[in-house]
Amino acid sequence: MKIAIDARELRGKPTGVGRFLAELLAAWNTLPEAAGHEFVELSPGDAASHGGTLWEQMVLPSLVRDARADVLFAPAYSGPLFPPIPMVVAIHDVSYAAHPEWFAWREGARRRTVVQMSARAAARIITISQFSKREIVAHLGIEASKIVVAYPGVSRLQAAGSPPSRIPNPESRIPRVLYVGSIFNRRHVAALIEGFARLARTRPGIHLDIVGDNRTTPHIDLSAIINATPVGDYIHVRSYVSDDELRGLYGAASAFAFLSEYEGFGLTPLEALATGLPPLLLDTPVARETCGDAAVYVSRPDPAEIAQALERIVFNAAERQRVLAASAGVLARYSWTDCARRVLATLTEAAGV
Repeated sequence: MKIAIDARELRGKPTGVGRFLAELLAAWNTLPEAAGHEFVELSPGDAASHGGTLWEQMVLPSLVRDARADVLFAPAYSGPLFPPIPMVVAIHDVSYAAHPEWFAWREGARRRTVVQMSARAAARIITISQFSKREIVAHLGIEASKIVVAYPGVSRLQAAGSPPSRIPNPESRIPRVLYVGSIFNRRHVAALIEGFARLARTRPGIHLDIVGDNRTTPHIDLSAIINATPVGDYIHVRSYVSDDELRGLYGAASAFAFLSEYEGFGLTPLEALATGLPPLLLDTPVARETCGDAAVYVSRPDPAEIAQALERIVFNAAERQRVLAASAGVLARYSWTDCARRVLATLTEAAGV
């Protein structure tokens, strides 16, 4: 079977969907059941172009036909509205439909329209949690029987030489809190900064590292918020880092914070657990589904509550040990090999092979 893949997300600086696709391709390269299939990666020919909706709708179908593929895999929410062959679309979340207020009007309308029509045109839909499956049914009107849940695996970004479980002695190392992910309003990075600043007043020397492109709408000026705190020199923001730099940040951190009120899955907190970092999360259904007891939760993005939770997760050895003891059972549920098998089986079914 020949599988055509929309590979645009592998170009440039891959983020969540790009990493998802890269891990699937790596797993398929080792799976015996994938050996008989041919994977054809399709992307814009112009190296400077990422390829937008116009390329997806007007150019991609022709590339698929030229490839003489049996099935098309569209891993980034949408695909051709009139696919020339059976299509499987991966829809990771429907935040643009569940919370349209988080998006600029034009961008939100485009996403809602294109994703819903792609979902209807697809033979099967892949999603990454039971929560997202319920949301796709509720907000896109898709039959549950058409949707397959394939939990992602967990990429282990642990720095070389780092122990799997770290309960740092604040006297012997600099405590650091780490956030990784694109910065959206729903992830409450501003509240994290304010909560961290409160903690830093009583825990001098603690640092906060933030890695992610600021995509807030309406725009939040994080630099202004940081400069307004008395601990701005201890807060470091970078829009993007290399994998090697990211490993170093995970290796140096004491805890991970990810206060998102809406995710399809939430991969970075699990990656943190895999490096021995206890995560601090906003208490949501998907956070409970994915991380269970292997996290510390706050009920709302309130700086005072965040500061208290950061105190526990960074400096309370018993609380850290509780979270890390629960991590083995949680992480055992997630495997890129298992995810790749499930996606491949769905592609095979959709192609009728």
